[in-house]
Amino acid sequence: MGKIYDWLAAPGRKGPIADVAPTQTVVRLHNSGNDKMPLSELSEVYSKSNDSLKNITGYVDKQKDGRLDRWLDWVVCASGSEPVFLLIMAGLLAWALAGIKYGEADSWAVVISDIQAVLCYLFDSLLVRQQLNSYDKMIRLTASLRSRGASQQRMLRNVQARGYGLPRDDPTSAADLEQRFQQKLVSVGLPPESWLGRLSTRASDIMGHFVTLCLYWVGIFIWLAFGHYCGWSDRWQLYINSATSALMVLIFAFLANIRERHALFTNRWLNLLFEADSSVELRLRQITGDGTPNESVEVPAPEMSRLQRAIFYYADFVGTLTGVAILIAVIFAWVAIGPAMGFNANWWLLIGTYAGLIGLHDGFVLRNLQHELARYEDDAFDEAVIADPASQAAQVNSSLSSRLSDRMGAFFSHEYVVMADVVFIIALIIGASAMRWTVTGQLLCNVPPSLIESFIMLILVTGHNLGEARRRQSIETMYLRRLKVLVYVDMVGEKTGEKA
Repeated sequence: MGKIYDWLAAPGRKGPIADVAPTQTVVRLHNSGNDKMPLSELSEVYSKSNDSLKNITGYVDKQKDGRLDRWLDWVVCASGSEPVFLLIMAGLLAWALAGIKYGEADSWAVVISDIQAVLCYLFDSLLVRQQLNSYDKMIRLTASLRSRGASQQRMLRNVQARGYGLPRDDPTSAADLEQRFQQKLVSVGLPPESWLGRLSTRASDIMGHFVTLCLYWVGIFIWLAFGHYCGWSDRWQLYINSATSALMVLIFAFLANIRERHALFTNRWLNLLFEADSSVELRLRQITGDGTPNESVEVPAPEMSRLQRAIFYYADFVGTLTGVAILIAVIFAWVAIGPAMGFNANWWLLIGTYAGLIGLHDGFVLRNLQHELARYEDDAFDEAVIADPASQAAQVNSSLSSRLSDRMGAFFSHEYVVMADVVFIIALIIGASAMRWTVTGQLLCNVPPSLIESFIMLILVTGHNLGEARRRQSIETMYLRRLKVLVYVDMVGEKTGEKA
């Protein structure tokens, strides 16, 4: 029973994450005249033999053990790829063009609602898993940076104790250090995004801007203003349901794509950061002769309330195949009852109603997950900066619109708002049941959730933009610090005769 309980209680648990940076080994050739040789000579010696230097210098993402987990991660990456994004955009365009001929038919308006509900249900699972993977990755790399940082500080203290360090009050040394640092920065600075990457980032900024959020609600109020003119009819409700359904498909596909694109770009920066970090460690080990391996650093589990743990539990449930398997079972049941309902408009709305209500809840859970995990990541990066006394915490210049968007996002990510969403969904189900699940009753469970979920997805884009800006600023700050320390230890190496 104990194992069964542990298995059931495992989802939602955010335990401690530990990692150790690969130790940079200085190879010693005892048969040579020197105890140590410069790295360039070592590489030449080893290239002439069958051996090779096995120091891991760049960033290496940890692969998951389970085959199913690796397959799911591949699906997550594929969902954010350009071919998938372009395919979805082509589908939206085809639906819009079909509206020229079939725009008056209810089936044309309903089909986009069904496609959106099912597609967004799937994307909910993939985005949740994408968010959880990003959290594990960021926490693990901060532990690795702290692991290597502890060794670097130990060896820097050793350098100062031996009198190898540069004079602190010498303006000539300080000026030389700054000049070399600027020269190195020109040659090995962090690369910018490609033009396509900058275009995507700009589109993401526009989509998640506070003005865009306001314009969205302006459009909703305009639609409401036409309610009396349209007689508050089902057709009037289908208009906005179709529009928001198409918008949600666009946002889900775009968010998955921009997250994956930004993750690939951030990996390039992380690789350069880890290479600079490894170079600092290697040079210090050459200078000091320190062979003590890097020690493992553990990032403690975040503290959370029971309600927050319950939300994380549901998120883990969504981020696995379980939620998708339930959706597939529901789709089979929906198809099976089609003949009995005559495949009428009410039947077509049924699957959209189910997936739409679940999708609304998943949207709030996803926003809560994004906000809480980003907060944990920020704390972990702050700890990594604190462990490096010469660095300063990254400060992102936030505009008024960014601050307003951030506060709005924080409100809608609160755990109590997530629970209020559950109450709202129950109220919609009660209302639709009172209407005996007619077309109007089902539209009651389609239109309000669609309006709210579209808004939540826009906030998700905003949250991603703000989090990405903070993360890049943190990485850049640490990278510049490593470059400056690398220039410093190179100057110390020249002083002591240990040249790279």
